[in-house]
Amino acid sequence: MPERTSRKDAVRNREAVLAAADALFARSGRPEDVTMAEVAAAAGVGKGTLFRAFGDRAGLLRALYAARLDPVREAVESGPPPLGPDAPPRERVAALLDALLCFKLDNRRLAQALEGGGGGSPYRAEHYERWHGLLRGVLERVDGPDGSDFTAHALLAAVRADLVGHLADHEEVPREELRARLAGFVARVLPPGP
Repeated sequence: MPERTSRKDAVRNREAVLAAADALFARSGRPEDVTMAEVAAAAGVGKGTLFRAFGDRAGLLRALYAARLDPVREAVESGPPPLGPDAPPRERVAALLDALLCFKLDNRRLAQALEGGGGGSPYRAEHYERWHGLLRGVLERVDGPDGSDFTAHALLAAVRADLVGHLADHEEVPREELRARLAGFVARVLPPGP
């Protein structure tokens, strides 16, 4: 029985930490200023619990990002068109990028912290590799494998969190205008359909 209680405690602590981190990042003007000590205090757990559960700040960011991204991932994996796997490839590319843009607009502080920190290339991050592989696979259905790898990278660059944040926060481009600009860009990049 003690093992079951400790598992329940671990699940409860994990949920409390993710909720606390979510609230702190949402309120923070500078995500890099949110400390592990602040997250632990807000969650009502010790720093040791936090580090055991997530390893480090980058691990916490990845876990929070993944939790927020789950609904998008589920729609991509099993949802209806235009986002889901049964959508025509050109429509799906546009829908995938639009979904990522909207996600990053809604979660830009967290996305900026994850993409900008953690030492190392953002292109080697697990979430980036997953989206790149998915997009590359859909692009191969549009125009074959030649160039789909680079095209996937180039299209994903259009929804990098730092660019999205710059356009939304500094240039004050409205959400719907950003979405329209992205759709126009995707239409220009993809080869014409049959």
